[in-house]
Amino acid sequence: MLKNKIYKYFTLEIAKSFFTILFAFTAIAWTVRAVNFLDLIVENGHSIKTYISFSLLNITNILSKFIPLSFLLALMLSIIKFRRQNELIILWSIGLNKIKVINLFFIISLFVLILQFCFAVIITPAALNKSRTLIKTSDFNSMNSIIKINDFSDSFDNVTFYVEKRNSLNEMENIFIRDEANTFKNIIASNEESENTTIIAKKGYIENKKLVLIDGLIQTQNNKGEINNINFKQTELVSSLLTPRIITVPKLQETSTWSLINCITRDNSLSNEKIINCPSVGIKKGATETVSRRIGMPMYIPLTTLICCFLIVSRKETTINFFGKYIFFFIGFLILVLAEILVRYSGFSDLNTLIYFLFPIIFTPLIYLLLINRLKFEKAS
Repeated sequence: MLKNKIYKYFTLEIAKSFFTILFAFTAIAWTVRAVNFLDLIVENGHSIKTYISFSLLNITNILSKFIPLSFLLALMLSIIKFRRQNELIILWSIGLNKIKVINLFFIISLFVLILQFCFAVIITPAALNKSRTLIKTSDFNSMNSIIKINDFSDSFDNVTFYVEKRNSLNEMENIFIRDEANTFKNIIASNEESENTTIIAKKGYIENKKLVLIDGLIQTQNNKGEINNINFKQTELVSSLLTPRIITVPKLQETSTWSLINCITRDNSLSNEKIINCPSVGIKKGATETVSRRIGMPMYIPLTTLICCFLIVSRKETTINFFGKYIFFFIGFLILVLAEILVRYSGFSDLNTLIYFLFPIIFTPLIYLLLINRLKFEKAS
């Protein structure tokens, strides 16, 4: 009964430290990214609601990246705390088995492994894909934020805006619009299809998501090269006709793991998501690296956990110098760095991918056996 309470205490302390550190890392990284996401409003004219939703959906990606490091740091700090308060000395003196404590830490790491796996393989790709869909389908909040003064704005597909200046009434003056996709064909009283349209206006203003143009000229050119000029006193361009210039096909990190595996195996037809140039060598390398990162990185968590457990099997239960306290953390950190290096090269060859996956599979049981032998040697001495 007492041992169960001790194990519960260890688990709660480690969990508390883990989620605190993870929250701190995530909050800092998300704040930096959220500032960069402001371009969605400033340049593309999306609403505050869209900005907040997009930013929140990207939190899962940050969480997924910081889970291994956060758990390594939380476990190390927890063990050092237990030693500093002489809790471990008391527990060893009442007969608590060190192997069982190591097994407890290892089991906790397996739960963290599952958490990381779920985020990396399922939750994060779905959330990132949802964020792109949100941007693609959301309405523009204001054209004012898109149309820049004295600068060519190409935030829309095949449509370019230029405004020379604004007057004291906040009206735009000397407006130039180049439409290469026949987007505003509804304002042209002609049955002919034009290849491109140029609109020039002396003045204009934005009202209810419409660009009102005053005193201007519409110049169209059909597929025969014939040019037609139409003068107008006033006309309106509806913003809903514009298509934002965004990537419509998801990036690799936004694509589901199953679709990426199908791409790697050159069977893209099995997936509902189509990856551009999937059979190409470059895309296959990127897909292999992405899948390897999602599946393989969680496997390094138990390995770094066992590295930290060397603090438990130390024969000297007295104070440990600074180097002795944190050397195992640095070793665990270097293993995570090594994993990052290996995964970046995993797409170049099957051998690199094999090394990346075999490293934790081989060294995790070896480190565990080394810990057991260390404990046996401690008892014998």
